[in-house]
Amino acid sequence: MVIIITGASHVGKTILAQRMLEKYKYPYFSIDHLKMGLIRSGITDLTPEDDDELTDYLWPIVREIIKTAIENEQNLIVEGCYIPFDWRNNFEEQYLRWIRFICIAMSDEYIDSHLEEIKSHASDIETRLDDSYCTAEQMKQDNHQVIDGYRSNGEQITLITENYDDSIREVFD
Repeated sequence: MVIIITGASHVGKTILAQRMLEKYKYPYFSIDHLKMGLIRSGITDLTPEDDDELTDYLWPIVREIIKTAIENEQNLIVEGCYIPFDWRNNFEEQYLRWIRFICIAMSDEYIDSHLEEIKSHASDIETRLDDSYCTAEQMKQDNHQVIDGYRSNGEQITLITENYDDSIREVFD
C-alpha cells in the first residue's frame, strides 16, 4: 500500500505522516526532502518558492518512486504538497488499486478561529526556518486552491472545520 498525503501548507501533512508511520510502521518519504536535496545540490536552479514549477519537476520522480514501491510490494507513505491535481492520470489501474490518497484542507472559519494554534504547531515535526508568510489570507488562498483543484478532479478532501484531531481521526477510520 502506498499512502499519498497532500494538502496546503500548515494543514498537518507531516504530523499525519508521522502518526501513520507510528501506527502502521510504514516508512514515509517527504517530498520536501527531495526538493531541498535537489535545490541544495545544485541539480536544479529552482527555489523553494517556485511551487508550480517544482510540482512539474518533482512529480515525475515521485510518481516513479510510487510505482517502484508498488511493484516491489513495499508499503510507503508519500507526503508533500507537490502532487498534481490530476495525479491519477499518471497511473494505470494496476497501480491505483494499491494507492490511498489523502488530501487535507482547512475551512476559512477554521483558519480564522485557529490561526495562532495552527502556527504554534508548524514546527512539531520539522523546524520551519521562516514562517512569516503564514497569514490567514495566504492560508485561505492556498486551501481554496487545493480544495478546488482536487475536487475538480474528483478527489475527496478531508476538510477540517471544527476540530483538527477529530478530522484526522476520521482519516484513520
